[in-house]
Parts: sequence; structure tokens; C-alpha cells
Amino acid sequence: MSPAPTGSSAERPSIGRRTVLGAAAAAASAPALLGLSTPASAASSSAAPRALPGGGDLGPNVIVFDPSTSGIQAKLDEVFRQQESAQFGTGRYALLFKPGTYNGLNAQLGFYTSIAGLGLSPDDTTINGDVTVDAGWFNGNATQNFWRSAENLALVPVNGTNRWAVAQAAPFRRMHVRGGLNLSPNGFGWASGGYIADSRIDGQVGPYSQQQWYTRDSAIGSWLNGVWNMVFSGVEGAPAQSFPNPVYTTLNTTPVSREKPFLYLSGSEYRVFLPEKRTNARGVTWGNGTPRGTSLPLSQFYVAKPGVSAATLNQALTQGLHLLLTPGIYHVDQPIQVNRAGTVVLGLGYATLIPDNGVTALKVADVDGVRLAGFLIDAGPVNSATLLEVGPQGASTDHSANPTTVQDVFVRIGGAGAGKATTSMVINSRHTIVDHTWIWRADHGTGVGWDTNRADYGIVVNGDDVLATGLFVEHFNKYDVQWYGQRGRTIFFQNEKAYDAPNQAAIQNGSVKGYAAYKVGDAVTTHEGWGLGSYCYYNVNPAIVQHNGFSAPNKPGVKFHDLLVVSLGGQGQYERVINETGAPTSGTSTIPSTVVSYP
Repeated sequence: MSPAPTGSSAERPSIGRRTVLGAAAAAASAPALLGLSTPASAASSSAAPRALPGGGDLGPNVIVFDPSTSGIQAKLDEVFRQQESAQFGTGRYALLFKPGTYNGLNAQLGFYTSIAGLGLSPDDTTINGDVTVDAGWFNGNATQNFWRSAENLALVPVNGTNRWAVAQAAPFRRMHVRGGLNLSPNGFGWASGGYIADSRIDGQVGPYSQQQWYTRDSAIGSWLNGVWNMVFSGVEGAPAQSFPNPVYTTLNTTPVSREKPFLYLSGSEYRVFLPEKRTNARGVTWGNGTPRGTSLPLSQFYVAKPGVSAATLNQALTQGLHLLLTPGIYHVDQPIQVNRAGTVVLGLGYATLIPDNGVTALKVADVDGVRLAGFLIDAGPVNSATLLEVGPQGASTDHSANPTTVQDVFVRIGGAGAGKATTSMVINSRHTIVDHTWIWRADHGTGVGWDTNRADYGIVVNGDDVLATGLFVEHFNKYDVQWYGQRGRTIFFQNEKAYDAPNQAAIQNGSVKGYAAYKVGDAVTTHEGWGLGSYCYYNVNPAIVQHNGFSAPNKPGVKFHDLLVVSLGGQGQYERVINETGAPTSGTSTIPSTVVSYP
């Protein structure tokens, strides 16, 4: 996302938000990954592999506190100093708090840092203090505050309002703020988020400069304002539907949802809680006794450490174990293959998979109830045809009773180094729920260029009955989203077209100027979307024209609500919003062109 305009076009910077950070960020990103164990997969090549054990310690980058721990603030500060500006570094951390009350803390979160409580309810773990994301490292600009998260805590903010100034890939889940929540950086600079789910904010949520936001299945005291695209589904206290003035898209319920799995303590035993599926959900899942769902002991998980091989991860899965990926970097030279129904793959602290030699990082069979959550896939230097596949091509099994969920699974091509992938994420299995993803072809960092980090397609949905809640897809060379399955639904979509197209010819799509951000296949007869936005910032060649942001068959069953396109400072233009409908963008002024209902 590029910065939200706060004044005249003359005040806009000459470069997009994701400017190259250079050596300063790299110098700050020294990893702390020494001493991690690598389980052996076999005694010898000729012997049968020994069974891998479940459970075990969580490794040195999972830092667990209890109320009696000394020096908590100093440890939080130490991790933040290392991670504050380490945008493309290799450090990964999970900060976990046992149930109880903690006083006087300010947990500032940098890159690849997750903070979470270890109770069954957020109210089991109370911090009288703050969990803060701000943008001092980037001169008050919060548009690059990616890859960090807060989960399962109650906060009593010191001044009554907690600051959470984030951009993409920074979920705020299962949180209870006993006060207000400020989503902008100190000084109200540019901000570009964001996602809240299963959370209760007793006071007011103030997005201020946030360009877009999605809030799902939560409860809020009130909501202050909107810039371009504020979407709510199943949120008690949400503002009424009013797009485009104010820019609120409000659904009373979320059609289908199932909250993300999470680690918790039962006595002294670690377990993973698996929330149950809800239909027509509204409000939080916790607060009235034990939450609804099931749980698994850690002994049923292979607790993976960085350096472990893909063969070992697959052996663990074949044995019937689930996977818990502790924080760090995992190179895989073959796909992680999830073949068993109900398998959980849960990452902590932004555990990161990097496919080697052009393989697909992870593949899921056409089975019920797989849960993928909490990890990052970083494309490798050899082109991968795909990075994540949910279901094989042609998958057709009905999974409506127990869908697969993909939650806080993020994809990056380039930025941390050269990376290439033709298609990032492919959803073939029916009824899959993609709940909060950011699929990003990098526009800054290292290994970045129109052909250097080539990635033609972001997400391709072939399966029927797929639901996306919180879909962020940006900067792909061709289509960002292609949707071929029937009865697909998207609630909230945020997109930027690639900044770096060299000329009009580079994005020419047959006779059409540019590839739509969101393309529904010509054979689709039923599809629906709510609260979708696409932005262009063709800063290499501002003369580029994009015909539209959205392209879909003109059929009665294909419906869209509350669409917008916007040219950021006149760097490129849209001719239409969807198909041949909607006014062109307005020259150099950053004013959205909207369509309230289509057709």
C-alpha cells in the first residue's frame, strides 16, 4: 500500500510506500537462531526410519513468561531492538504469556514478532499496559509495519487507548482491549492495514489515517472514521452500511468462519485449541464459559525446529502427527505433503518456509478439515510453479461440514532476496476458507524488479464454494486474483497493481489495457464480493492506463457491492471500476471512483 494522502498532491512523496530500506535494515536484522536442534530422520539410509517423537521444547525463540518472571520488560525491549527495523531479517520470535496478571508492561512489536496469551480466554491473561506498534523506525510512516501479531490477551492500556499502527500481515486476533484502540502511528502519519477478528474493544476504534481495514466477528464500542474502505462482518457495534459516504461496508454476520488454532496451557501441559466452525457468525467466540471446539495435546504434534528437512516433516505427517513450526527459517527441497484429514500445521513467530529448486512449499490433499495457520512462505530464487496448493487439480469432494482453513498464511515473492513463482496460492478444494492472507510480490527490498521477482498470478481459486475473508493481494505482473470456482465469495479485498511496469505494452492483456486486479472466470455463473478496492501507483511509468480494477461475467448471479479504484497521486489511471462500469479516476487527485452495486 502507498501512503494515504494527508494533504495536497504536492505533499506526496516521490516514491511509493515500500521504498528500499537499504543496509540499515539489514544491519539490524542479525538472527538469533544458533543452537537449534535438527532431528535425525534415520539412523542410516538402509535402516527404516525410527518413529519421530511428539511434543518437546519449543526452542529458544519462543520466550515464555509468567507473572513471577523477572526482567520481562527488559527482554521485550531486547527483542524489539533487534526486530524493530529488521524488515527482511531472519530473526523470528514468539512471546508467550502464561495466564495471570502482568503490570506496567509496554510490549513494542517489531518485525516477525508474535505476542500471545496462553489461556483458553483472552481474559485469562491480563496485561495492565500496552502492546504497541508504532512507526518511529520509518519516520512516522506505518505503511511497512508488516509481519507481526497479537493474540489471546486482555489489555488495560496505560492511557486508556492502545496503539496498533500496522499494515498488511499483522493480525489482531482474540484480543480484549479494556479501552480504545488507535490504528494510526504517532503523529497520524500514513497507515495501511489491517485485520481484526474475534476481538472485543470496549472503547472506540480510531483508524484515523488507515486507508482500509477489515474487522470480523468482533465487538466494538464504536468506530471513529473511514478513509477508503472499511469493512465489517459479524461485528457488534459496527457502523451502519453507508458506502461510499462514509466508506462503511457492513454485513450483519459472516457466512462461515472458524477461528485460528492457538496454543494454550492446561495446567502445565501445552495443548492446541481448535475452535469449531460457525455459520452466520456474529461477535466473539469467547467470554461465556469454555469456548466451543476441541483440543490436542502437544504430544500429537511434531515440534519442528529450523534446519529440519522436508523429508522429516513429511515423515512426521505420515506417522499421524500434526506440525508445530517453531520460529525460524525452514528450507524445503520437496513439498510438505498434508494428506490426512484434520491435520493442523501451526506456525509460531512467523515461521518461514522457503522452497528450494523450484518446488511447491506445501500441498494439501482433497480431505476434510485441514488447518493451516500462522506461517510465511517466501519464494526461492528458482521459479516455483506454485507455492501453496490446497487440494489437487480437479478436487471435487464436498467439505461443507468440515472445511479446510488457511489463516494468517502469508506469501512473499522477493524483498528478502531473489524469488520467483508463477502462481503463489492455488485453492482447488471446495468450501475452503481463506481467512486473512497477504500475498505480496515485493515492490521494495532486495531481488526486486519487473522480471527479477517475476510472479504472474497471486491467488487462483478453482474450487467451488470457496470463501475469502480478508484478502490482501498485491503487485503481481498479471492477474492478482483469478476466480474460476462457482459460488465463490469474498468479504474485503485490498489490492495494489504492480508499481514497476515499465510501459503500457508490458501489461497489455490482448486488446485490454492491463490485467484486472480481481478476475472472475467467464464460465462462472454465481459469485459475490463485498468491499473490494484496487489502487494503482505506476511510478516507473505514470502514463500507464489500467482499463479496470475488476472483471467479471455480466450475469445475474455474479454480484459485487461497494467497489473502488483509486490512482495514487495520478501515477497511472483507471478507465473504469468493473467491466465497463464506473467513472475513470480523476487525474492527479487521489480520489476513489466507486461502484455501490454491480450489475
